[in-house]
Amino acid sequence: MRARVPFSGARITRWAGLAIVVALLLAAPPARAHDVSYSYADLVLGRDGCQVRLTVHRNDAARLIAVSSIESLETEAGVARQTTALIREIGPGFKLSADERPLAIAWSGVALRAERRGVELRGMAAWPREHNLHETYVNVYQRERLLRQEVLTDEKPAFDMYTAGAQGLWAVAVTFIGAGIHHIFIGPDHILFVIGLLLLGGGLMRILKIVSGFTIAHSITLALAALGVLRPPSRVIEPLIALSIVYVGLANLRARGGSGDRRGWIAFGFGFVHGFGFASVLMQFGLPREALGVSLAAFNIGVEIGQACIVLAVLPLLALLRQRSPSLSLRTVAAGSWGVVLAGGWWFVERVFFPAG
Repeated sequence: MRARVPFSGARITRWAGLAIVVALLLAAPPARAHDVSYSYADLVLGRDGCQVRLTVHRNDAARLIAVSSIESLETEAGVARQTTALIREIGPGFKLSADERPLAIAWSGVALRAERRGVELRGMAAWPREHNLHETYVNVYQRERLLRQEVLTDEKPAFDMYTAGAQGLWAVAVTFIGAGIHHIFIGPDHILFVIGLLLLGGGLMRILKIVSGFTIAHSITLALAALGVLRPPSRVIEPLIALSIVYVGLANLRARGGSGDRRGWIAFGFGFVHGFGFASVLMQFGLPREALGVSLAAFNIGVEIGQACIVLAVLPLLALLRQRSPSLSLRTVAAGSWGVVLAGGWWFVERVFFPAG
């Protein structure tokens, strides 16, 4: 079971400025004598919003909804029959904004205004919610024992809390396995690092050593960071992840030139760095305190599933290429390795000299 606590922001009672933009976009009147074209706007400011009463001359209203005769808008019954058309054609042309923020007007009806020789659209524009005005402090208890405390704001309007028992643990596992898989597939740097490790190919045991080394290393640092034991700043970790990509590409090029294949050690060594990267995402996602171990293990399993998908997609293609055309395979490895180097170098420069935020 999954418990979700929503948050509603405080109502706004006053606005510094109310701007009105009227753009009825009335067509030019036909060349015949008729009453002068005009409209009225009555605004009633209230606690929850602004009541709007917009009166449009019947000639203009008739022209906008394309009725053949204005007589159809001279009786209550005639106006009532045209309610939908009047709101559809006239309503969007009247715009309100408060403190430079547009207000949505909910038109509720239309009435005849005989004394103004027009029809009146009636609506309500709610004030937009102000940000950072209200905080809700939430305490969750179980049999007088405090389980959790949270502060809800507009930026954090809800939090997830998982119940105890098998159902709660299953919900945690499903959620965090999905989060781990999702993170792998939206993280091009991690994907490129894994692909770089696979470019040279190799037998099953070699690939298992590479993947296992990476898994063991990043699992250790992921757990350390998630448990708060060691959390290096992201401004250090993110450039190091980029450097790991550069390094694996250069190592591939050296191995092609006769140097030994050290991908297992590379995967293990830089796996520690990538684990801290995984942890930073996990911290943003939020770990449920009531199921910390399950959520951490599930997220790690999700990461492994994502990596396994990459391995299963890339390795057969590389093996097929080596079998069909060894020379093309060599050129592909060289080009791919240089691509890995360039991408990693670009990310390093970007993260060191032009960090986001």
